[in-house]
Amino acid sequence: MTVEQDPRDAGRHLLGPHVVGRRVVIRRLLRGETGPSGGPAMTDLLGVCVAWGDGVCVVQPEDGPPVEIAISDIVSGKPVPPRPSVRMRVSARDAELHTASLWAAVETVPLGDWVLRTDPAPIGRPRRRANSCLAMGDPGLPFAEAVEAVRRFYDERGRPSYAQVEAGSPEDDAFVAAGWVHDPTGDAEHRLASLARVRRRIGRVPDLADLSAEGPRAVASITDGSATWARGEAAVDGDWLGLHAIEVDPAHRRQGLATAVLAELLDWGAEQGATTVWLHVETDNAPALAWYDALELLPHHTCRYLMPRA
Repeated sequence: MTVEQDPRDAGRHLLGPHVVGRRVVIRRLLRGETGPSGGPAMTDLLGVCVAWGDGVCVVQPEDGPPVEIAISDIVSGKPVPPRPSVRMRVSARDAELHTASLWAAVETVPLGDWVLRTDPAPIGRPRRRANSCLAMGDPGLPFAEAVEAVRRFYDERGRPSYAQVEAGSPEDDAFVAAGWVHDPTGDAEHRLASLARVRRRIGRVPDLADLSAEGPRAVASITDGSATWARGEAAVDGDWLGLHAIEVDPAHRRQGLATAVLAELLDWGAEQGATTVWLHVETDNAPALAWYDALELLPHHTCRYLMPRA
């Protein structure tokens, strides 16, 4: 038989001096006050434990002054994971808006919160990010009308219709319900991190890459004078550095060339004032995912592309 804890029976918790410096959640009694059910009133507090001793726990909430709690008044409590960094708390839409910086000539047209995007003169194959509707948020129209506006935009430009959504989002479900299908080329993770942290994780590498920069965009490459062995692109948007198309010729892989290219782009981004680095990586690219894991470039959200059923 399970015996429920009486709220007045304080002291059963997972806290103690060992949680000083850690983020905790605490439920405590409010002495002298009555709760909605007629019993003792309680309240919850989330913050960092900054002191524990002499019968008192001190918690620093995110906002406001420190709060002293009598240890005898703690009903329950436990350590909780640290709050995600500020950069991890941005919305998927806000993170994806930095994509536009990667291509100088991309045409963008707002549709409420959505953004219609197309590259009128792509070099090589058209990139999905530059040739799709960023469908995150409220389009400012009934959904069926917004979808028709998307199709009309791309039809007028002779391009196939694509929508980029956050995987598993209401927009994802709504497009599928409207008869759109997921792009069979797969999903992509949006990963980001502190630029300084990634640079520290890389450490010292040989200075192999040459850098060419124009305005907010740069290309780093490693060549033998006639052929390109490795290259990568980057663009700065505010204090965010976007990385794109880091590639190594198959004959020259596993020689640290991608790392040398990445280090060159990060150094350039830092000189431009960037503090956050981000990129997209396909979810089935296991080697790249492992590399970015090691660099602590962590997943923020997963992008999915949809197109009308043929």
